[in-house]
Amino acid sequence: MLQNPVNHFRGRSEHSLDGKGRLSIPARFRDVLRKQYDGRLMVTPWNKCLRAYPLPQWEKMEMTLLANLREQPDMKKMISYMIGGVAECVLDKQGRILLAPKLREECGIGREVVLSGVMTYFEILDKVAWEVDSKPTPEDFASFEVSLLKSGLL
Repeated sequence: MLQNPVNHFRGRSEHSLDGKGRLSIPARFRDVLRKQYDGRLMVTPWNKCLRAYPLPQWEKMEMTLLANLREQPDMKKMISYMIGGVAECVLDKQGRILLAPKLREECGIGREVVLSGVMTYFEILDKVAWEVDSKPTPEDFASFEVSLLKSGLL
């Protein structure tokens, strides 16, 4: 028996925030949100980016984090940061979400951004910061290739 296919956030694209801080979500990400979820995103700060999770994925993460807190009490600060900083964003009719100024400021997000799919969530990064911090170097690819070979994927 065939199961419904699982849709994931994949790919990377560049976008511009409008004057009000609204971000147009790419059609392929909107499709995932509408086919598999209800269109609500939970956006939380994470280092130099924002992470956008569909509500069910976010709730799953919250429960896992809280369960792990008992075993790893040193995670309390990080959990408080993530859960305390989260904002619910709902897709409007044009497929946009509003990114609050506080969230953008906290992660150094300017007008030009990169959206990068990471399967169950996607990241929103400042374009310049992404080019400096996240764009892989030839050395990164060499190391990655060794890891893929060791795992039998190449």
